[in-house]
Amino acid sequence: MPESLAGREVLVTGGLGFIGSNLVIQLVERGAKVTVLDRVSGEFGGRVDNLRDVSRAVAIVDGDVRNEAVLQELLPGKEVVFWLAAQVSHPLSMSDPLTDVDVNLRSQLQMLEVCRRKAPTAKIVSTSTRQVYGRTTQHPVSESHPTSPVDVNGISKLAAEHCYRLYSEVYGLRTISFRLTNTYGPGMDLRSPGRGFINACLSQALHGDPVTLFGTGEQTRDFTFVDDVVDALLLASVQKSDFGRTYNLSGPSPCSLKQFVMTLNQYLPVTVRTVPFPDERLAIDVGNYWGDSTAWHQRTGWRANTKLEDGLKRTVEYFLSHRECWEHSNVSSVPAKTDGRVR
Repeated sequence: MPESLAGREVLVTGGLGFIGSNLVIQLVERGAKVTVLDRVSGEFGGRVDNLRDVSRAVAIVDGDVRNEAVLQELLPGKEVVFWLAAQVSHPLSMSDPLTDVDVNLRSQLQMLEVCRRKAPTAKIVSTSTRQVYGRTTQHPVSESHPTSPVDVNGISKLAAEHCYRLYSEVYGLRTISFRLTNTYGPGMDLRSPGRGFINACLSQALHGDPVTLFGTGEQTRDFTFVDDVVDALLLASVQKSDFGRTYNLSGPSPCSLKQFVMTLNQYLPVTVRTVPFPDERLAIDVGNYWGDSTAWHQRTGWRANTKLEDGLKRTVEYFLSHRECWEHSNVSSVPAKTDGRVR
């Protein structure tokens, strides 16, 4: 790490979620003073238990990122802001588009406005999605590929990216955004519907149910282990220039969904069934996709170093030793409060 995070005031939105909690743990280990803003109720998949090992070192604020008053309170004095709060379900973005826009666009624009006025020197690191590209025509996909989202989630995220760019160019805010693709690993949300292929696949396999593949299962993707994503986020937080840009974060090598399931079968018994695409899912399916992370590698030296075999082995071991993450209903171990601090 080129610059120490020790003692720095950091805000992580969505810090009770999958990627957010893994990031918070790494920030605590590096000595950062971390505040988490998330819904303790777990409305969007966050779980207080994800931070059980570092809870004494983190200030957890039970609040909604759409609440401007909460942002007004928390953002002043923060040196780094990681914006990971999101509505991530692509089908849900189509059935409830206004909520998706509210969470994935309006709340981020509101945050940028508060930062412009009250935290203009903060570094802001945000996560977007490869869904902004839509159906791609060449592979691997670099940042120069045309963007044509096929669902409201992709539209919201793409618009948010442009807001970050604009506020960097016009107001000098120090922003960096990442387009993520199929992130997996310990702490994934396996209980909320509409979370995507990996989440559904692991949940079905752990419960002993057949893994359902839509279509042929030959669709190609790249898969990125959460530790590699967290490394990229941490690197972004200490960059000194090149702000306002958006970068791809992609896995080490592409494979088909069938190959993913075959790899999972090395560590967890899996049966497979293929079914036709439901019409509503076929309408927003992007087909084949694998990304090109050359730009971020050239900037920082970052690579996705975790092979799928190693990442899935670690993921399965985690869930077999944390059965409460997928066997029972999603009930928080901390009583909900309104915009209060839970330690």
